[in-house]
Amino acid sequence: MLISDSIARMIEEMLSDADGNLEIRRNDLADKVGCVPSQINYVITSRFTPERGYIIESRRGGGGYIRITKVKMQKSEYLMHFFHAIGEKLDLRNAKHYVTALFDNKLITSREKAMLDMLLPHFENDSERADVLRQIILLLLK
Repeated sequence: MLISDSIARMIEEMLSDADGNLEIRRNDLADKVGCVPSQINYVITSRFTPERGYIIESRRGGGGYIRITKVKMQKSEYLMHFFHAIGEKLDLRNAKHYVTALFDNKLITSREKAMLDMLLPHFENDSERADVLRQIILLLLK
């Protein structure tokens, strides 16, 4: 198992224990895991993103912290959040993150996820991909 996977799992468990609202000190967590603090930053910025349903706040310095909040919303709120977050252009990597987040939040089924995973790579430009995913989200709102 990769160190980043271990860090992510540890943060997810801590979030679950803290009812979705966690405040951690980067250096303390790095010491606990046995890694450099920049590894903690990497995991947080790559795996605890808004498109995956997290809000990150941080304060630098001696008393600094990182606050991670798992957003709790109703289905329509999640869908509107995703709709607005997509923007005018959406590359394939981020499109896959959105689809995974929709599935993880039980907004689409595994079959719908598989169909989207097959469909999204076939768009020639990021604008078309964003348009199609926004239209799909609008259909899910009905």
